[in-house]
Amino acid sequence: MENGVVRVGLLGCGNVGAALVQLIEDRAPEIARRAGLRIEVGRVAVRNVAKERPVTLADGVLTHDAQSVVDDPDIDLVVELIGGVEPARALILDALKLGKPVVTGNKELLANVGRDVIDAAEAAGVDLLFEASVGGGIPLIRPLRESLAGERIKRLIGIVNGTTNYILTRMTEEGCSFADALAEAQSLGYAERDPTADVEGYDAAAKTAILATVAFGARVVAGDVYRVGITDVTPADIAAARDLGYTIKLLAVAEETDGQIAARVHPAMVPLDHPLASVRGSFNAVFVEGDAVGELMLYGRGAGGRPTAIAVLGDLIDAAKNLHNGARGATLGELARKPMRPIDEVQSQFYLTVDVADRPGVLAAIAGVFGRRGVSIQSMQQQGQGDGAHLIFVTHLAPEAALAATLHDVRELDSVERVGSVLRVLGAER
Repeated sequence: MENGVVRVGLLGCGNVGAALVQLIEDRAPEIARRAGLRIEVGRVAVRNVAKERPVTLADGVLTHDAQSVVDDPDIDLVVELIGGVEPARALILDALKLGKPVVTGNKELLANVGRDVIDAAEAAGVDLLFEASVGGGIPLIRPLRESLAGERIKRLIGIVNGTTNYILTRMTEEGCSFADALAEAQSLGYAERDPTADVEGYDAAAKTAILATVAFGARVVAGDVYRVGITDVTPADIAAARDLGYTIKLLAVAEETDGQIAARVHPAMVPLDHPLASVRGSFNAVFVEGDAVGELMLYGRGAGGRPTAIAVLGDLIDAAKNLHNGARGATLGELARKPMRPIDEVQSQFYLTVDVADRPGVLAAIAGVFGRRGVSIQSMQQQGQGDGAHLIFVTHLAPEAALAATLHDVRELDSVERVGSVLRVLGAER
């Protein structure tokens, strides 16, 4: 560093990277006043140097050689926004070995090989900050890592994927089918041409792993997170949920019980009076439950170039100040080894539908299966009459394994034509 200037090497200049460059330029006076230094984008690595970008960069700043940016002795700090595991992992590790703090928004890397880069940052004694990896512009990582560092967090419940929340909102409020709501999300740029990562829950699972790692101080990877997407949610499910006093959301849930961590992503029926029920459109929110703090919720835009770039810029300012002062920010410390609780042992309430032949004894036979498997029925509704009937059950609290065994046995009954939707019900999990 020279004359109070921190020179940044930026890896990637897409929507978020370009927004970051613009924010650094536009907010330069505020940054200098608050941080006591100037931040300057020294070099930017991109795949295609000739591509037009919404920001203007000085001659010689752009390069296609990311490694040269990391190795440049004039670069003090590295911001990684290229995504994916490799070469991002290798570039981050090299930067840390050189004593350069790193800011990243790379959820895929952190959720799969995060321990590699966290350990490397600890060994090098420099900052590794990743606020932008979950929730876009919503402050989530810093409150968990710093403000709630002394709290014993019991559970996190979140809506952490804006695409699926937008789709479910349209299905709920307009009665759209899943296919129509997805097409609309794609036309607005909320969903990719291939929406698999969003609608099948992979994106939310990666974010859940990161949140669980920070909240519980233990290594949790994406593969530890039980995952179900929203592709099987129907307008009939949404209508039934409304009639029962719920709305359907794709939830990320992470909790610690008796030293075990359970992490999962799945559609769930959320009571209409729960704060998460009012999170609409592409917005995100995370509901935190702690021993001392009780309940709190963090809410805002979970994606987009500028909101995410603001999160990156906040980390960048912190890292630059720490570097300038020869200090280091809060760290995760040594990650504990805590066992993951198998999904079969998690207990929930369940909503399920069963199509049956409408004849005497059918309901008694199904109820008998529930009873033998130890799954108690809270309520039952019957729709239709004549040749067939549609049954809607809501159970009391039951282990996932018991519910799976119940569904297996119900499907074996001659009178059962089809077991339809199965959704968890938020409110009494443990």
